[in-house]
Amino acid sequence: QVQLVESGGGLVQAGGSLRLSCAASGRTFSSYVMGWFRQAPGKEREFVAAISGNGDNTYYAHSVKGQFTISRDNVKNTVYLQMNGLKPEDTAVYYCAARIGVRVDRLKAGEYDFWGQGTQLTVSS
Repeated sequence: QVQLVESGGGLVQAGGSLRLSCAASGRTFSSYVMGWFRQAPGKEREFVAAISGNGDNTYYAHSVKGQFTISRDNVKNTVYLQMNGLKPEDTAVYYCAARIGVRVDRLKAGEYDFWGQGTQLTVSS
């Protein structure tokens, strides 16, 4: 079992940057693949990025590749999402998630086992 708490969301102007954080409880953080998802109003939750337990492997949605960077600090039990060049279409609630396993290319929300409560990102034009 792992509890996840996101932070760092807010209001930012288009073109700006923001870093989301997700703090995890538990002593086995490094055994989880960590992912970020987002959900805009009226839309389904969509995969954004994932990172392997040791941080060596990452996977990104095509829509954010080159714009967002996922990273993790297994000493601090925290995963990050650095977002640059933000666009109004990036506006969504961003969720941190953890999955038991090693594959980072699992894109469906149902393939993740634990979820945070989400943090709102709003990008103004």
